[in-house]
Amino acid sequence: MSDPFDLSFSKDQFETQFRFATPFVIAPLNDPEALNEALKTTILAHAASNPSVQVSNHGGWQSQTDFADWSGPAGKALLDIARKLADGLTAVQTPEGLVAGAPAWKVNAWANVNRDGHGNHPHHHPAAFWSGVYWVDVGGAEDDGEPHGGEFEMHDPRGVLPAFYAPRLRYALTGCLSAGGQDFFTPRGGVLALFPSWLVHGVRPYTGGGERISIAFNLSV
Repeated sequence: MSDPFDLSFSKDQFETQFRFATPFVIAPLNDPEALNEALKTTILAHAASNPSVQVSNHGGWQSQTDFADWSGPAGKALLDIARKLADGLTAVQTPEGLVAGAPAWKVNAWANVNRDGHGNHPHHHPAAFWSGVYWVDVGGAEDDGEPHGGEFEMHDPRGVLPAFYAPRLRYALTGCLSAGGQDFFTPRGGVLALFPSWLVHGVRPYTGGGERISIAFNLSV
């Protein structure tokens, strides 16, 4: 006896929709060499004469959140373009609907210098809307082709829930394999990344012989 319900899916109308996305924006700068050289010189000089703060950093050096005050024209140019990037990715909800554009951002920023074994524990940035990081120097990774660790680590904002019931099962869909766990971005010099401030993130230990230099910032209202 044949099956009275011989079912199949419509190939023309089949779709997979992804909901509740978490943006992680990767924005490489054009020709960043002069900017990076100026930033590197300024940051290392400041690190040599100012003690590190201890926040999420595991080893390494981290400045106060006053980067804008001592970073000169190079720092100003970087923070200006970070604001412009956020402006283009933000809208304001009004009674008439979404209005493109953003408020006058308040910014705080700090510099980081990591050497062998240094990283950052998982954390988030309260009291901000956008956060970001710019990699000035990845500590030789682009010269010898080795990543040297130091990956930027992002935790699923839904926590362990997607993996709690059956940890070995995976959603076999593009972008969903890390559900309930972590995802990673390998830093590249001259790249600015922007993400929601509530996203829990950290930095895996850097394992190279150089200095991995970055600038982190928050944008708030």
